Amino acid sequence: MKDNKWFLKPNVIIEPLIERWYAWSHLISPATAAMNITGRHLKIMNSYIQSPEIHAAAVMNPKMLGGPFMDYKVSRVDDIRKLREETLQKQSLAIELSDAIQQLDRMLKSHAKGYSLESLYPQVPELLRGYVELKYDLNNNPSFRLFESLLYKSRFYNKSWQSIALWVTDNDERPFCLSTARLDEPHVLHLPVPFDHDGIDALARMKREAGSIDDIAAKLGVKDADRALFETFFTQQEHPVYRKYEGEHVRMRYFGHACILVETKDVSILVDPLISYYGYESSVAHYSDIDIPDVIDYVLITHNHQDHILFETLLPLRHKIRNVVVPRTTSGALQDPNLKMAFNHAGFNNVIEIDEMEELKFFNCVITGIPFTGEHSDLDIKAKTCFHIAIDRFTFLFVADSRVMEAKLYEHVQAVTGDVDVVFLGMECDGAPLTWLYGPLLTEELPRDKDQSRRLSGSDFTKGMHLVDIFHPKEVYVYAMGQEPWLEFISTVRYTDESNPIVQSNKLVQECTTRGLIAERLYGEKELLYTYSEVPA
Repeated sequence: MKDNKWFLKPNVIIEPLIERWYAWSHLISPATAAMNITGRHLKIMNSYIQSPEIHAAAVMNPKMLGGPFMDYKVSRVDDIRKLREETLQKQSLAIELSDAIQQLDRMLKSHAKGYSLESLYPQVPELLRGYVELKYDLNNNPSFRLFESLLYKSRFYNKSWQSIALWVTDNDERPFCLSTARLDEPHVLHLPVPFDHDGIDALARMKREAGSIDDIAAKLGVKDADRALFETFFTQQEHPVYRKYEGEHVRMRYFGHACILVETKDVSILVDPLISYYGYESSVAHYSDIDIPDVIDYVLITHNHQDHILFETLLPLRHKIRNVVVPRTTSGALQDPNLKMAFNHAGFNNVIEIDEMEELKFFNCVITGIPFTGEHSDLDIKAKTCFHIAIDRFTFLFVADSRVMEAKLYEHVQAVTGDVDVVFLGMECDGAPLTWLYGPLLTEELPRDKDQSRRLSGSDFTKGMHLVDIFHPKEVYVYAMGQEPWLEFISTVRYTDESNPIVQSNKLVQECTTRGLIAERLYGEKELLYTYSEVPA
């Protein structure tokens, strides 16, 4: 195996991990990572060690999908006990940071009564001193903002926690990634390389460019004992060649969930990348990374949820990406980490922040950030944006999971943008409660009735139709429903015909069709061609 004609197999997963947990964006930023270690990882591990049989039963119950239960085929109590001990040791400073954040919050609630906060700085936990500013809102509610950039440059950010796991998949079945740690398995190779390692780019390139196994093994530091397994990830069979789109239209390809590729002969734009694999039989027709251009001019990120920022997809694409566009936030709020910093520290150096109603112009295209409301459980989170894309006179509006809380907002937007040709709208209108995703960041228990009322919900029929009535699109597509089988490990969605999001989206599609519009709920894959100013070609 010393020649240079080896390709990475198309169904090899490059899975980013942080201390064996699936690396989603909240595990990158030091403060949110600390809170997730104590508020999610350790709690789940302690629960599993105490009652593995409860976890085994829960993961067999469809109603418990996405719950805090570890999903293993056999008992792994000893392995989880070992992982817990390693966590307590290796991430002890993060655990102290989490405790300090909770202490600070309690101190402010007890002592900040509307008077000057200056006298409280000596009471800030020593670990946090110099990393926070104390503040009030206009109603004298105390809080603090983190100097997140300094936390990244401190001992609280530790790249040695990062690694990748390599393995070959032959199906779409995987445990829920936020609840199940990646343990040692005979078919999985763990490599202690940080996310910004150029070896990840070199490995990913080998899906299209033949290379040397010896060279890539050396670059990634593969041990001799792991070499035999590492070699099983490669093939001498060349993959299908990507053909650059050279047509005169705008081509739209739906890759599943919220992932849309917009191409012209001059530019390619990929929204919320989440790419499935190929090389095995699937019950659902779908595009995969063989359908991704060699160069992606702009990747657009709508918001900071685990099904819209997937480093498992993004890291292997990094060498192709010229620019990543993320919503801007400088709030310093614990629940609102800065996305540019997260991407920078994951090895993306070409990150552009965009504000609401701000424009990016290039070639014959204009990308505009559009206000994104709701779907974040009423938390003060600014790192979220919808996108309006204009290619000459043809326009797309990607609303993602935005819940139309106030229709007049989008009336104001429409007064600026004008009507649009195509709307993409997420309608997962039930959504999980606040604590499902943000629970680890809370410093006190949230009553169940309040938790259940504050959900991660997209638009229902009524709210979705507001967009149709305001922007007068020719076409309406429901997307970002998490229905595809390769999404279940990250979204845990299983719908029936009676599920409310299906009922609501069916109603919207039917109403749009009745009005003479083209409407569809997307699933699997879809390709459309548009002229620059009219309708589908």
